[in-house]
Order: sequence, then C-alpha cells, then structure tokens
Amino acid sequence: MKHILILFLLSGINFLAIAQDNNKPADSRLEGIDSLLNKVLKDQKIAGFSVAVVDGDKVIYSKGFGYRDVENKKPVTPNTLFAIGSSTKAFTSALLGILQKEGKLSLDGNAVSYLPQLRFFNDNMNNQITVRDMMTHRTGLSRYDFSWYIFNTSNRDSIIGRVRYMEPNAGLREKWQYNNYMFLAQGMIAEKLTGKTWEQNIKEKFFLPLEMKRSTTSMAEFQKDADASLPYQLEGDGIKKMDYYNIDGMGPAGSINSSANDIANWIKTWISGGYYNGKQILSSDYIAEAASSQMVMSGGLPGSEPDIYMSSYGLGWMISSYRGHYKVEHGGNIDGFSASVSFFPTDKLGVVVLTNQNVSAVPSIVLNSIADRLFKLKPIDWNNKTVEANRIAREKNAGIKKEADLKQVLNTKPSHSLKEYTGVFDNPGYGLLDISAKNDSLFVKAGKYRVWLKHYHYDVFEWRGINKDGKPDTSASNIKFNFLTSNDGKIESLSASFENGMKPTVFTLKPKVVNVDLKTLERYVGVYMLGTMEVKISLRDKVLYVFVPGQQDYETVALGEHNFNLKALNGYSVRFEIKGNEKAESVLFIQPNGTFKAIRQNK
Repeated sequence: MKHILILFLLSGINFLAIAQDNNKPADSRLEGIDSLLNKVLKDQKIAGFSVAVVDGDKVIYSKGFGYRDVENKKPVTPNTLFAIGSSTKAFTSALLGILQKEGKLSLDGNAVSYLPQLRFFNDNMNNQITVRDMMTHRTGLSRYDFSWYIFNTSNRDSIIGRVRYMEPNAGLREKWQYNNYMFLAQGMIAEKLTGKTWEQNIKEKFFLPLEMKRSTTSMAEFQKDADASLPYQLEGDGIKKMDYYNIDGMGPAGSINSSANDIANWIKTWISGGYYNGKQILSSDYIAEAASSQMVMSGGLPGSEPDIYMSSYGLGWMISSYRGHYKVEHGGNIDGFSASVSFFPTDKLGVVVLTNQNVSAVPSIVLNSIADRLFKLKPIDWNNKTVEANRIAREKNAGIKKEADLKQVLNTKPSHSLKEYTGVFDNPGYGLLDISAKNDSLFVKAGKYRVWLKHYHYDVFEWRGINKDGKPDTSASNIKFNFLTSNDGKIESLSASFENGMKPTVFTLKPKVVNVDLKTLERYVGVYMLGTMEVKISLRDKVLYVFVPGQQDYETVALGEHNFNLKALNGYSVRFEIKGNEKAESVLFIQPNGTFKAIRQNK
C-alpha cells in the first residue's frame, strides 16, 4: 500500500509538471526550459522547487514546479516560502558592510573587541582574529556543526560561549574551513553595535527597502504562512516529509525564509552595485569586496568541462567560474530544504533556486542549465550527469561500508555491565549526553535526539538513529562512542569522532552528586598520616575539604558510599574506610599515578 501511495504522489507531481508546461517564458533564451525543469522534477524525485531569473533590474523568468505540500497537492509558486539556509550568510555579512560604512567598525578590526562574550581557544586567537577572518572562514576552526546542530538552543550567548572550547586544527589564515559559529558572531556584533536584534536589523536594512514582503527570519511565522512549503527528503524511491527545524539561536548563519521573487530583489541589488529602485542599499565598495576573492577555498583543476578554474570565498559568498563566466554564489541546506542564490556580475544576470528537498542537487542542476541558455552555450545535460553521479556514488558508498566492516573485531563484548556505561557525559563545547540502559541496550539523549548505541566491539558503540516509530536505524554509522576508564577501572569518559579531520571529542562523566547528612560527614573529619605527611580533613558549611601541606584546600563532591571527588582535580578522589558507626579509620587517595592510604591519627 505504501508503494502504491508513493507512485500516486509521484504521478501527481508529473501531472502538475505537465500542466505548468504550457506557459512559455518571455525571454527567447529560455525557450524550452520548462520542459527541462519538469524533467529535473521527475528524475530527481523532488517534491517541488521555485526559480527566478534576473537580468539587470528585471525578473525575466519566475516559476514554481511540483508541490509545496505533496499530500494535499498544493503547488509551488514563485512566492512560495522556503528556508534558504546558508544563503542567509551574505545578508549577515552585508550588515557589517553597512556598519563599516557608518564608521561603527572596521572589517579588519579585532573581533573580540566588538563582542566581549566571544572568546577563542587561546590568547593568540583572541588577539589576532579579525572580523574579516570570521567572514571568510579562515580562523583555523573546523566546522563544529554537531555542537550547535545536535545541542540546539535559542540562547545565542550560550552558543557563542562554546567557541572558547573549540581547539583549532589549522593556523590563522592558513586554511579555509567552513564554520557557522563565525557567522553567528557577526550577527551578534551587529546586535551589539546597533542595540537591535539581528532579526530587526535584517528586516530594517533589507526586507523593507527591498520590498521582500514575503520574507521572514522566524520559523514560527514561516510555518503559519499560507504559502509555505513543507520539508521533504528522499527515502528509497519515495519522498518523505520531515520536521521543520528551528535554528533561531544560530539564526545569522542560516535562518532566513524567503521566496524566489523576494530573493530576486536581493540579487538585483548586487547586480546594480548596491542599488534597488534608485536607492542605495549597500555601498559599491562593500559590493566589490564581498564579491571578490578574499580566501582560497581549494586548489585543483577543472573537471570534465573546460573552464577558468578558481574556488575562493568572498564575504558571505563563494567565488568561482561557470564556463568562463565569473560566478558569485552561496548555497544553503537545512532540514528538508536546499537553495542556491547566485549572480554573474560581468553579465548582470542572476538565478535563484529554492527547493523543499533535503541536501538536494537540484539547485545546481537548475542553475547550470539556465546559465547554459542565458550565455548561449552548448547545453550540458546536468540532469543526467547527476543521475549517473548518484548511481556511481551509491556503488562507491556500498564499497566503503564493506571496507569499514573489516575494521570491526567480531565476537567481543563490553568490559563492564551496561549499567556502568550510563550517566551524564559533558563537553562544554558541545553539551550533555545522557546515557541510559534499557533491557540489553544503551540509549543516548542528546538535545532533541534519542539515539540507540549498538555494540560495535570491545568498549566501542555505534550511533544509530531512532525513527518516529521508536525503531532503531539498521544502517551503519560513522559515529562511534569509545568509552574510557580511569586507573580504578571505572568508566570516566567517552570520545566521539563527530567532525572529519579533528581529534575525537571527549565527554567527561559527571558524577552523580548525593547528599550526605552532617552526622556522617563529621565521621570523616580528622588528621590522617600519609607516610610522613599530615593530611587534614575538615568540614565547612556542610562541605568536606581536604588539606595537603603546601597545597590549597580541595573542596570535595560527595558521590555516596564514602566516596568523594576532588572538585578542582579531574581524576582525583578520596574514599574513606569506615566500620559500623565509628569514625573513619583511614582514607584512600585515588589519583592517576596510583592509590595511597592515609591512617587516622586522632581516634
């Protein structure tokens, strides 16, 4: 029945596509484009997409294809709202371009001086990273996307506070590495300097003067809109609806929702050198900087199609060449949506493609296919090239999976009982992993996600998603949790490889603090001899302290069963040896280099 329904929905899409094919574009260069885009709709198995083409200050083509709501057969129009994801970044950087023109900041000024709550991993980064470095992804930080995507929050101060724990994996300005946090920081700088929220700034500086009446930065407003698209993803041979994902905390990096017709007005502004309907929106100086190469993204040569090769980043834009034509573009992806916003400055042409398909190639296919016609080039069959590339990728991925399986050591088992792997594990650059055991399995709660941990080998477990029906994903995952023990053999942390090219992230087990009554605490107080050294255990405000000569008083945290952690020293703890209701006879100092016993002196 499920397969019949999918076929019915797909046939509905095809019918709609045919129905829309009767309208011929006004520009002769785009003659026949509808037929091609309808074929893309069918071959790429996409729910829907909208397109707008700009020539100078005019929209020469705008159209919707497929459905914004598949189940209810609601068609996409050029005014249908889509989440544009990282295509938002050019808007955020442009706010700083305006502030520079107003003399409120310099793009080459020190970043943390404009945003005091922003702190990097070390003083060298704090002292040297500029606003421009953040705008061009050259701070030395990798993506760290799991940090905000999994551990999502609307509190921007909380999110930006994680940056100080992010260790760079490259030198400053040494390497281009995409990082959404740096665009959040830009949005927060604009907030600090204007006294207005990023959302207010975007509306006042761009949406209102550019007549982008359909656009919004709010997911709540987006969902209430009468012409908003639903998010979808491909699953097997069918289309499956996804949940909307609210990323307002990381908003400056990607939370604008807009339509093809609205974004066309944004593109007109860039093509004209900063003007819209005769009014200056952005300075020509900023336009020149933003649309020029600021940081090399990658090296290499063109692929199968001859071209002038370059791959660099401007200010919120990616700079490249399309078959000899200078291209400025930025894509966008967020749950259930993919986008491309581009313009060709020399040719004064621009193309917007917005889709409601997760991680889709359709924006690139449509952009390239339209560009071929606008530039009167021999058309390349980008649609079929993508179909073939997807087939090859599936075969390659199947081979990679088999190779990965060879690394697994079969017939092993965990070194501890499942209960001993449970607890709350913390990393300040990410968040909390709450691990629990049920029956014969481990489960993780991370942000809004609940994940099954499938035993892989030894003390390594594999991250597996859980669907809405509560069933675990059967496909293998690249994310592995490796549980680590302290010298006493107890689980103390886990490491997880969330990001490619980075060291595994370590989450430390947070001890479950217990309340110990005052009478019991008093039984620990006293003087103990550790060899020839006198150690004092004292009690202040119902908290036990350990004093070692020549060192500070160490505050303890009660764990129960006469065990206490030293709060200031990770991996150090004490355990009192006690009989019946008597005072403690001795105390064990448990530390990385061994366990040492001290005997009570004042019985």
